[in-house]
Amino acid sequence: MDWRPWGDEALALSRTERRPILLSIGYAACHWCHVMERESFESEATAAIMNQHFVCIKVDREERPDLDAIYMQATQAMTGHGGWPMTVFLTPEGEPFYAGTYFPPEDRHGMPSFTRVLLGVSDAWTNRPDSVERTTASMRELYAASTERTRASGSLDEGLLSRAMSSMVQRYEPRFGGFDGAPKFPPTMTLDFALRKWARTGEAQALEMAEHTFRAMARGGIYDQVGGGFARYSVDAEWLVPHFEKMLYDNALLVRLGAHLWQATGDAEARRVTEETLGWLTREMTSPEGGFYSSLDADSEGHEGRYYVWDAAELDTLLGEDASLLKAYWGVTTEGNFEGRNILFVPRDPAEVARAEDVTEPELRTAIERAQRLLYDARERRVRPGRDEKILAGWNGLMLRGIAEAARAFGDEAMRDVAVRNGEFLFRTLVREGGVLRSYKDGIAKIPGFLEDYAAVALGALALYQLTFDRTWLDRARALADQILARFWDEEAAAFFDTASDTEPLVTRPRDVTDNAIPSGNSMAAELLLILGDIFAAGEYTQRGSYVLETMAEPMARFPTAFGHALGAADLAVRGAVEVALAGDAGDARLQALARVVNERYVPSLVLAAGAGDAMQGITLFEGRTPGEPTAYVCRAYACDAPTDDPAVLATQLEALRPAVR
Repeated sequence: MDWRPWGDEALALSRTERRPILLSIGYAACHWCHVMERESFESEATAAIMNQHFVCIKVDREERPDLDAIYMQATQAMTGHGGWPMTVFLTPEGEPFYAGTYFPPEDRHGMPSFTRVLLGVSDAWTNRPDSVERTTASMRELYAASTERTRASGSLDEGLLSRAMSSMVQRYEPRFGGFDGAPKFPPTMTLDFALRKWARTGEAQALEMAEHTFRAMARGGIYDQVGGGFARYSVDAEWLVPHFEKMLYDNALLVRLGAHLWQATGDAEARRVTEETLGWLTREMTSPEGGFYSSLDADSEGHEGRYYVWDAAELDTLLGEDASLLKAYWGVTTEGNFEGRNILFVPRDPAEVARAEDVTEPELRTAIERAQRLLYDARERRVRPGRDEKILAGWNGLMLRGIAEAARAFGDEAMRDVAVRNGEFLFRTLVREGGVLRSYKDGIAKIPGFLEDYAAVALGALALYQLTFDRTWLDRARALADQILARFWDEEAAAFFDTASDTEPLVTRPRDVTDNAIPSGNSMAAELLLILGDIFAAGEYTQRGSYVLETMAEPMARFPTAFGHALGAADLAVRGAVEVALAGDAGDARLQALARVVNERYVPSLVLAAGAGDAMQGITLFEGRTPGEPTAYVCRAYACDAPTDDPAVLATQLEALRPAVR
């Protein structure tokens, strides 16, 4: 099969030979991508047809989210749905004229075979050019709409946040948590907004949504009960049967949410699951250089989930006298719950299991931890799922932020070291000459970064500043924010685009504002600018960040689950930051004691700054503060409570920010 990478050479060949392009977009952990590879691309007969009639280009959607977004828009418009593998046929100018997703090797269930599609598309290209032109013309109209000048769609106010919350409540599924029915994806960003809502207003239902959904996921099969870490999604409404691939970005967002839940409630289970997920990260997903790998496949030995499931008899042998107790805890049966085997999950509350099995809860927890070690060792002797070892800037930025916030909340020095090492890796290998590169593997950094890369890495650097109080990280975050304004803002459209102005021209310049699997570059950029605008009293940052959110205001209110991260940024814009300034030497034990009081509490839209001397330079909260004894200032819009050097008084001031539960 003569695959070519996306680039000038392949596009020039298509133009020269007037052969259309067959573009296949997938990703390493994609189950059906591997199926189509085996069934069709590795078939000599099928490959011969592809090579004869098309210039064939293969793209990793995770390295090129711009191409994925552009051609997914076309695929959805043409077919009414999308997915991967995505199969798109393009003119030599890159304009799509036919699209689909997975095609089987033979006609099946109403789907044409891939061979039939190939021959039909080739015939249309050769013999029905008018039909091709009509389709490409309609696609040009579709793309033109995304580059029109933006305008505010509503006001950033309490009404917007309340409408969004009401929409969430209507869609909330109270039995198992989450929103709507199967399949269920972790609604992490939406839950983070709900947690903010509770902390700001005392609305008990908002906290219940976040707590219950996180706990349901953590006790479900979507969570790896042996090795930690969450799978991509659940195929059912109960979080039981996952699509077994594990993605870095899901776990990055869930780590951050888990840390916030622990800060808000002190829930030991939320902390344990978060720490176990970070254990998976450091054990299985961290490169020797400190970068984080992208994903683990769902498949091993040719079967989805084979690595993760268990026979009841196998558990009897491995767990010995603990087997009966642990099988009750993990819902294990002889007949199994997945293709005759068992996905481990927690169908009953642990306290109920302990009572039924006549053990104490500490004894149950000890047995679980002992079993986890035994089962992990046994599982390591199986064929492991494939690991995608490319390191993506944006996804690493998300995990850097999550791990830094967890390390700060838990006071975990080992996690602090992992976070700092990852930040240093990113700014050594993927941030170069002021710009960000998207992807790194085997010593090679490549592909100009996208808006999401710049914004996520900058937010990760901000989290490192709040963790370490090393001014270097704050300055790095600000430098990236300036690059975002210079490279991604388009004055004519009054919008941030996902690609920089100086990168290769494509059939359109993509701009996606919805928060999908990861936060959109737009919502992350808006949050970044609002935070930096507060730290430095920089009006341009604040104005630009607020305007971006105003353009999304009405969709945010109506479709909150598609704008979870943007709603979090809107909370900051509407209600303002909670500003905490710690004046004094960051290494002073007394200042660290004050910092611990802040770190252990959930403070939504926290802007935290600390330092003395040059580290205070330019930070508005430090204006007029003379460094001396370590002192804390709790402020709103730069109006501050009485300064204090007493951790107990600081705790009282922070607690006073939280309204009564209603």
